[in-house]
Amino acid sequence: MEKTINITLKVWRQAGPKAPGRFETYKLDNISVDASFLEMIDILNEKLVGEHNEPIAFDHDCREGICGMCSLYINGHPHGPDTEITTCQLHMRKFSDGETITIEPWRSAGFPVIKDLMVDRGAYDKIIQAGGFISINTGGVPDGNALPIPKPHADEAMDAAACIGCGACAAACKNGSAMLFVAAKVSQLALLPQGQIERKARAKAMIAKMEELGFGNCTNTGACEAECPKAVSISHIARLNREFLSAKFAD
Repeated sequence: MEKTINITLKVWRQAGPKAPGRFETYKLDNISVDASFLEMIDILNEKLVGEHNEPIAFDHDCREGICGMCSLYINGHPHGPDTEITTCQLHMRKFSDGETITIEPWRSAGFPVIKDLMVDRGAYDKIIQAGGFISINTGGVPDGNALPIPKPHADEAMDAAACIGCGACAAACKNGSAMLFVAAKVSQLALLPQGQIERKARAKAMIAKMEELGFGNCTNTGACEAECPKAVSISHIARLNREFLSAKFAD
């Protein structure tokens, strides 16, 4: 027999960016423990629509843990109480029968609320546009061994490239810092031959854009690494700082 739980939800509702927000309470019964967290919200929305109430707005796309859109703060944790997963990979078996679950949008000046649980994460796109790219012509796809890259560098670059830009790092940070995100993108390219030409300009431009968009400074508390669904290491922040200082001294 399928195991189910009864839960109480405290959900942040906000009609728009300028509207005052509030928590509203909903009760759901007989939710399968095998349902994902987003499926549970789908069930709640079907219930609300059936009662002629407005459904809860929330972001989602792939539901496979790779797009980063499912940006929810659940019981005080970005993406919920489980580790190294996105919200769409969280299942109701992580909650207890009769539990009250609090659901909020990201809380960061860099991610203004659009509606309910949806936030505008376009700031991360603007940071990428500032320098997180390679604009030179690198030619066609070379043979696997044509560009010798030390394996430790390749492995570290791949670890940095795992960042999906979900925003959990900034949401978890007491300063609302986007340093882990920026560090992952800068570190990824700094470790590879293709990223060397724009290396110095990249670090300066991306940090400048991050500051312009209202993100705070890093104070190395490690909350970003602890909440990152892809376990991106804060060691990349150290590399970002070295890249930035090297670029500044080169001026």
